[in-house]
Parts: sequence; C-alpha cells; structure tokens
Amino acid sequence: MSLKHAVLAALLEGEASGYDLAKIFDVSVANFWAATPQQLYRELDRLSEAGLIAARVVQQERRPNKRMFTLTEAGREDLVAYTTNPPRPTAIRDELMVQVQACDEGDTEAVRGFVRERMEWSRGKLARYDRLRDWLLDGRDEVTYLREAERIGPYLTLMRGRSLEEENLRWGEQVLTILEQRLSSAKQTH
Repeated sequence: MSLKHAVLAALLEGEASGYDLAKIFDVSVANFWAATPQQLYRELDRLSEAGLIAARVVQQERRPNKRMFTLTEAGREDLVAYTTNPPRPTAIRDELMVQVQACDEGDTEAVRGFVRERMEWSRGKLARYDRLRDWLLDGRDEVTYLREAERIGPYLTLMRGRSLEEENLRWGEQVLTILEQRLSSAKQTH
C-alpha cells in the first residue's frame, strides 16, 4: 500500500487541510498507517498534480493562507480500483521484538523496561481510540451505529487498532511475568 491510498481514503471524510489530515492520521489512521506531516504534504502535492484530489486556497487574516483538499471523481475511481487488488501480507519490523529475542544474552532488566514502555504506549493509544469511538458513536450503541452510519470503514479500522493494542497489553503482561519468573529462578539457584 502506498501513502497515496491512505490519503485518498482519509479524504472520504470530506474536505481537509494538510493540517487536518495530519491530525486525522495521528488520531484515526495511525492504527494502520503512519506518516509524518512532511510526507503528507508531499503526497498531497503529488495527488493534486495527478488530478486525484482538488486543492483550493482559503485566504486567512493573521495566518498564512491554507489549502483545502477534496477527493475528485478520478480519486474516487482510483480508490474503487484499489479496493479490487489483493493486499500484500503485512510485514512486521519491530525493534522491541529483536530485543526480546536477544534478552537471554542481553540486559533482561532493560528489555523488561522497554516492554513496560510499550504497554504504556498501548494504554495511551487505547485511550485515544476510546475517545474516537465515543465521538463516532455519538451516543449510539455499536449495533445501531453499524446499521445506520453512512460510513463504517473508520469504525472497522478502529476496531482493529483497539484489538491490536489490547493484544499488545496481553502479550506484554505475559512477557513480564515470564521474565520475572526466570529472574527469580536464577536468583534462587545462585
């Protein structure tokens, strides 16, 4: 997948500035696609040049003018075509996993600390996802929302992000317990 399609999909929510898109990516798209604001702005320029999005300038007083972007018909057609292509399998590159893999020879206490940090990160992401879920549901229960909402894609990806972070927490607890048991056993045998 390219950033191109993540941006096009984000613009399904409606007109947005580059700043708005950066916030969208940080809050709702980050659970499956990460991008820096600089990457987003470069991609917006490319998409505009390709005719997949339209840009308009909004004049502002006391602030620099801003560009607002919308999806064009060509952009919608590109997204439709994109959804017909089978996705590539996910490739995970996680430095923490390498550290856990090497913990038997490395500094187990440091690795335990890194696992705890990852768990805190996951708790923070879950809290953000909960706020987003509450905003999307807007007082409705999930069944009603999924039946009545105009667009359910953002909610479905939110569900995936939540389950991933919940699993990160379960895994982290398991790793911490196992490493603690091994450290305790090692202290008792010495």
